[in-house]
Amino acid sequence: MMRLDHVSYACGPDGLMPTAERVSKTLGLDFVKGGVHPRFGTRNVIFPLTNNQYLEVVEVLNHPASDKAPFGQAVRARSEAGGGWMGWVVSLDDLSDAEQRLGRASVPGNRKFPDGRELTWRQIGIKGLIADPQVPYLIRWDEGTEELHPSRALEPSGSISQISIAGSRDRVLEWLGQPREVVLGDVIMNYQAPNGTPGIMSVTFETPNGTVVL
Repeated sequence: MMRLDHVSYACGPDGLMPTAERVSKTLGLDFVKGGVHPRFGTRNVIFPLTNNQYLEVVEVLNHPASDKAPFGQAVRARSEAGGGWMGWVVSLDDLSDAEQRLGRASVPGNRKFPDGRELTWRQIGIKGLIADPQVPYLIRWDEGTEELHPSRALEPSGSISQISIAGSRDRVLEWLGQPREVVLGDVIMNYQAPNGTPGIMSVTFETPNGTVVL
């Protein structure tokens, strides 16, 4: 089954924490430091949301991995362009169909917690996102890591209600392999400007401060 997992926002030139504080003030939501992704040369902060979803604000590090890993490259490119929405992410129980469709293997990711626990996953599709930012990348969280899912880092207090994308629904469904079902919960996917520059235009959140568009 496919489901909306999270949305990624690249920090601006002022860095991760100032961007996270600004987003936190706008949304009225709390965040927690997510830590470093050593394989990708990035680090993030997490805004846990309802429906097992979350918002991450991510920063590229001055690290050799960020030059080699597509995810690090994508974050660097978006941050150097001023920061902002980088992409949306769909989780699957099995990536084998996507690997076959895209003609390459998924890559592992990990993040270690201070207490020694480790969150691990596999992901695929970052190169597709770089080439065509309207499409999501795909992730599979490894078994046994459910309690470490970023949406559980804090008590969730907000939700995603709409994602507005410059792009084409048909293109996105084609990229996803024409799935029978993508579980978005109460999230509305709003496709606009199919002939314009593709990518996320805005995300609408339901928060303690009311409806906020970021």
